[in-house]
Amino acid sequence: MKSKRMNALKTALARRLRDRGGTWWWAIVVIVVPVAFIATAAVITLLRYVEPGGNAKDKIEVIKVGLSVGAGTGGVVALVLAGRRQWSTEHDATERRLTELYVKAVDQLGSDKVAVRHGGLYALERVAQDNPDHRQAVVDVLCAYLRTPFQLPGTPRPRNRPGIHRPLAPSRGASRKCAASEERPKSPTVAELDDDARQEREVRLTAQRILATHLKPGIDPKHPAKTFWKNINLDLTSATLIDLDLMGSRINKASFVNTTFTGVAWFDGATFTGDARFDGATFTSDARFNKATFTGDAWFDWATFTGVAGFDWATFTGDAGFNWATFTGNAWFFEATFTGVAGFDGATFTGDVWFDGATFTGVAWFDGATFTGNAGFFEATFTGNARFDGATFTSDARFEKATFTSDTLFGEATFDTAACADKARVRVAPVKPDFKHSSWPLGWTAEMPDAVPSDSVQVWVRLVPVPVILSSLDEAGAV
Repeated sequence: MKSKRMNALKTALARRLRDRGGTWWWAIVVIVVPVAFIATAAVITLLRYVEPGGNAKDKIEVIKVGLSVGAGTGGVVALVLAGRRQWSTEHDATERRLTELYVKAVDQLGSDKVAVRHGGLYALERVAQDNPDHRQAVVDVLCAYLRTPFQLPGTPRPRNRPGIHRPLAPSRGASRKCAASEERPKSPTVAELDDDARQEREVRLTAQRILATHLKPGIDPKHPAKTFWKNINLDLTSATLIDLDLMGSRINKASFVNTTFTGVAWFDGATFTGDARFDGATFTSDARFNKATFTGDAWFDWATFTGVAGFDWATFTGDAGFNWATFTGNAWFFEATFTGVAGFDGATFTGDVWFDGATFTGVAWFDGATFTGNAGFFEATFTGNARFDGATFTSDARFEKATFTSDTLFGEATFDTAACADKARVRVAPVKPDFKHSSWPLGWTAEMPDAVPSDSVQVWVRLVPVPVILSSLDEAGAV
């Protein structure tokens, strides 16, 4: 108890000294003590070079020199402290000015005038460009603006303007109630609402262009453009984005959960260094992710692709989830690379889907997936387990020259037409040379290996049509 009281007393005393002229103690500790120590050391050092029997005048001169050294040191320390104080004052003034600009720009975004909102966006851009430490905060404001509810021009909407309206003053008496009802503004017409939506659309396109401009490092990533803002996170959850162009951008973490992309969404060549979440996103037109790189996990679960979904040459370093996603148009994963788990469980492909040349290093899950159009896995490589349990293939399913290294399961898969797996090959596992727990596309089976595989010797066999196996068995029985 006593120690707590002493600590409290010390804290109160320190606060009182700081608030009521206590800085002179700090000056003694920082300036006087070091200067006195240096001066004393200088005097003692110089006196060592004076003969013990020397005259007093020489000793006085030595002392003067030592004191001069101390005085000079004190002057240097004072200059340093004065410079630091000036820098601190200027820094505080700069921070206050930035805060004022920031607050003013944010206030402008709430204006009902389009020109003022545009000015607020450009003011925030200037603040972020000139002050790297504030860039993420500015991006957060831009994302928050884009997350606000918005309906495109021509969309059916309630007949009221968005925003916060000033409440009516309380009426006194029947006459005032009548006056208030007569003075109440009329609801805006549909034409007025569409005009407001068109103007707001331009403001949102400006916000998107600002983000796109500063998220692209340029042609040479080692020497990025001066306008590039690195290590930026995006949170555009449930936003409505219009013709978003982030081609060649470099983003850290990104959240597009339940986001609606109207028009073409351009992510060609984009790099996501953190996790990228597109869960529940809706792409009303084409979605282009060709040559995109996902360093973290990428999630497109329950996403809806209305137009063409392009993931050609895309690289997924972490897990990639497309579980229960819906592809209404064609889907392209030509030579895509999946290093982690590739999840397509329950996915629906209404159009054609092509995984030609794709590489699946981890487990590939297609359990319960529905392929209404053609499904192509030509020369695809499955290093991990490949699961197609319960998948439905309505049109052609092509697995020519595909490579299966681990367990392959097509249990309860449904094929309306016989699949094509010509020249597809399977690695024989030493522990399961009889392909236990593996099943194949309809009409195909694996050859039995001629040699016994081992850990040092890999044995590969072909997938062959079932009639070939049956006819060979019949000929052997006849002999």
